Amino acid sequence: MDQRISFVTLAVRDLDATRAFYVDGLGWTPALDVPGEVLMIKAGERLVLSLWAEAGFEAEVGPIRRGPGLVPVTLSHNVRTNAEVDEILATARAAGADPVVAAVEREWGGYTGYFADPDGFRWEIATNPGPIGQEVLP
Repeated sequence: MDQRISFVTLAVRDLDATRAFYVDGLGWTPALDVPGEVLMIKAGERLVLSLWAEAGFEAEVGPIRRGPGLVPVTLSHNVRTNAEVDEILATARAAGADPVVAAVEREWGGYTGYFADPDGFRWEIATNPGPIGQEVLP
């Protein structure tokens, strides 16, 4: 098996709100948009972010666990400069992200902040000075 990820699929409560956030707010371009079902966005050279309406997700994959707290996953978007981190967090805030956690210098040398999309999925916006952090930059 190749060591790679092709799709990241997230089940979303309100696909219209999700579309408004990612497409209208963040300015991302859909690769596939099926109203009421799925929104797919090319998120890398060979990576697709699939935002799937909960009903369709549950019909195919199974019941969604619900309850208090955060989903135990983050999605990360790495950039080259701290200024880019701050700019993207500001864009997310303007798009309606809530909460938005201001970026700070981390003890491991990076600079990171977070925002939540309409379903509460946390996005980390970061600079990562280490070799692995540089490998993921375009």
